[in-house]
Amino acid sequence: MANSKRPIIVIAGPTASGKSDLGIELALRFNGEIINSDSVQVYCRLYIATAKVPPNEQRGIPHHLIDIVEPTENFTAGDFSRLASEKIAEIESRGKLVLLVGGTGFYLRALFGGLFEGTPTDPLLRQRVHRILQRKGPVHLHKMLSRVDPTAASRISANDWSRTTRALEVIFQTGESISIQQQRMPEPPEFARRVHFFVLNPPREALYEKINRRDDEMFAAGLVDEVRALLESGMPRDAKAFGAHGYRRVVAYLHGEITLEECIEQTKIDTRHYAKRQLTWWRNQAKPMWLNEFGSDPAIIEQAAKCVGSLLS
Repeated sequence: MANSKRPIIVIAGPTASGKSDLGIELALRFNGEIINSDSVQVYCRLYIATAKVPPNEQRGIPHHLIDIVEPTENFTAGDFSRLASEKIAEIESRGKLVLLVGGTGFYLRALFGGLFEGTPTDPLLRQRVHRILQRKGPVHLHKMLSRVDPTAASRISANDWSRTTRALEVIFQTGESISIQQQRMPEPPEFARRVHFFVLNPPREALYEKINRRDDEMFAAGLVDEVRALLESGMPRDAKAFGAHGYRRVVAYLHGEITLEECIEQTKIDTRHYAKRQLTWWRNQAKPMWLNEFGSDPAIIEQAAKCVGSLLS
């Protein structure tokens, strides 16, 4: 099948839903390669709480855009879009099926919907904004944004400090709202017309039980020691990657701000809330195919494989 007609498969859904399991199974069946679309897995030196598939469990399937930036780097959705576009062309040049696997919807929207070329980050301004974040928290930062850019603030959660920070940076540097700048987004790329979304949606209680169990396993596997070693190596507590679920509460614990018990429980709550937001995000997107079980379920694998097979026929 010519690349201009070949489908691009996206396996999405909430954290712990089995996206990697399904992605590998489909890649094995249809001669595919996987591009990571999870915003935490791009960071090197973070392992336990990232759910990266170890090389010995990838079953020979090439995985791309994993461990590619330092945890302190501000890796944006625009950066992902650029690199993923290059990987799509590279994989398809080999006659392989492209599968994007991960739960970061903003990355995928940037890739398939286009993303404006953002204002380059001013490191000094970013430091100033991060100091405010550390002293007063994300809600205060969001109130600042509401005063200077109410349109952007209305579209960003009060707890989404990363996007709030970026919106503040843009308006302070340029005097123009990030919302106005985003209206100048380029047209979607050609391959956006070929994308097919498969979204895992396991039963809610079973998903939450799996999240709780997986979080317990992360702490038992040495998550606290991993974060401690990173901090002792000189990594600042406001490193971009430490904002991820599974890491930010551990950082707070190691700084004596909460107990270990509070750290573990709050991590579980954070992760469950994140899973719920991920599902809400996908319900507001263009009609994906919903798969109402975990990605490791044999019936779901067969259902997805049948659909992919029909797209390729």
